[in-house]
Amino acid sequence: MSYNLKLKKIFQICGIVFLSVALAACGNGQAGNGNGNKPAGGAKTRTVTDAVGHQVKVPAHPKRVIATYLEDHLVALGVKPVAQWSVSNGIQEYLQDDLLKGVPTISYDLPYEQVQKFKPDLILINDAGMVEGGKYEQYSKIAPTFVVSKKQNSDWRKELLTVGKVLNKEAKAKQVLADYEKTAKKAKEQLAKNGKSPSAAAIWLVNNKFFIVSKNVSSGDVLYNDLGLKVPAVVNEISAKATSNWNAISLEKLTELDADYIFLINSDKTRATELDNALWKSIPAVKKHHVAEFSANTGWLYSGAIANKEMIRDVLKTIK
Repeated sequence: MSYNLKLKKIFQICGIVFLSVALAACGNGQAGNGNGNKPAGGAKTRTVTDAVGHQVKVPAHPKRVIATYLEDHLVALGVKPVAQWSVSNGIQEYLQDDLLKGVPTISYDLPYEQVQKFKPDLILINDAGMVEGGKYEQYSKIAPTFVVSKKQNSDWRKELLTVGKVLNKEAKAKQVLADYEKTAKKAKEQLAKNGKSPSAAAIWLVNNKFFIVSKNVSSGDVLYNDLGLKVPAVVNEISAKATSNWNAISLEKLTELDADYIFLINSDKTRATELDNALWKSIPAVKKHHVAEFSANTGWLYSGAIANKEMIRDVLKTIK
């Protein structure tokens, strides 16, 4: 396929079906419990249990953390890692104005030699699949290694709280989550004019192929569950049989989309020839000029308190 490596990695992490690639949900799943106690007195380490049952002795106050693809949580907790997630041509741009600005990159798959070079005192692994085939033992030789989630697609709230426990910032994690819930609640009330919220849909355009988000995961979770926007019939129809986070949808089917607003994540930029198609221009929200377009560099393709707050800001700017 011809789409770039950065999008391919996002597809891989989110499990998104693109042609022959299996699409799986990014939004919901089981996160590791991160059970552990605060260090007694001046203890330098704590023992915590990760998602797959490892008893991990972690620093009481880690200083050199690597937590690839968990950076949204790190930034929210005020933790600057020694290296950040990357693919050959991109990083998580929406976080670069925060603690990640200037942080060296590390390949998304955490090559053993690269990890060793950064001399971490704690390694957080996003999901159990990343440490299969003896990788966990390799990483553990470098630094204490904690697996946050059993599955690749985990609930971001549980994930945030788990990372907070491991980093000895549990109170901060709870506050971050409480602040997010407050922001979402206020926005939901603002959007519900006269007790009736408008309808909306998130659509992703990649390589001139359209995908629409399921209603309970990723940005769908933010739009419909956190903000209370009305679920269009097309989204309900696709979500009822979807096993995926983002689901392929034909342009012909999109003409049936009864959404008041469309949030379009355009990964094709100027190559998006489908946006000149007469069928696209016939979609009700498009005809009303109710389409808000965002690049793949924004938080719409990620999940976490920071990414989701960015989505909420975008929604409030769009729906007046």
